[in-house]
Amino acid sequence: MDNSNDVIELLDILYGMVTEAWGVPLGNDKCIIERDKAIEIINDIKANLPSALAEAKRLVAARDEFIGNAKREAEAMRKSAEEKARIMVEEQEIVRVAKERSAEMIAAAENKSRELRKVAADYVDDLMCQAEESISSALSTVQSSRVAFKSSAGGAASKPAKQELPEEE
Repeated sequence: MDNSNDVIELLDILYGMVTEAWGVPLGNDKCIIERDKAIEIINDIKANLPSALAEAKRLVAARDEFIGNAKREAEAMRKSAEEKARIMVEEQEIVRVAKERSAEMIAAAENKSRELRKVAADYVDDLMCQAEESISSALSTVQSSRVAFKSSAGGAASKPAKQELPEEE
């Protein structure tokens, strides 16, 4: 039997002696116990108490160390989980921002493409209009030169006249 149980048993025996002791007549709170037996029990308690206290202190220290280790481990796990959660949130935020930026870039590129197509179409139309005007002016010049040539040759041509192209408007 260990010392802590010895102390508890001795205290139980002493408690039993006091509660079962005969009361003193006219003394409600007083009783008669065997002095020698009570002193012997108290001395046994005193002898066993330091080792019982040392064992209790050792158990309390072991418990405190266990609780401290458990708290440190729990704190490390909590910090790790928070870090993982923070990283996941950041990654989600990065993905969300990247998607938004990508959508903005695509929309801007599509707008720019539409704008460039319109500018290119306007430019080509303008060039074609200038070409048409130049060709029309050149045709008018050729026709005027031909008429002038015919009239200066005196109306008689040694070659038959070529068919005239219809004018485009």
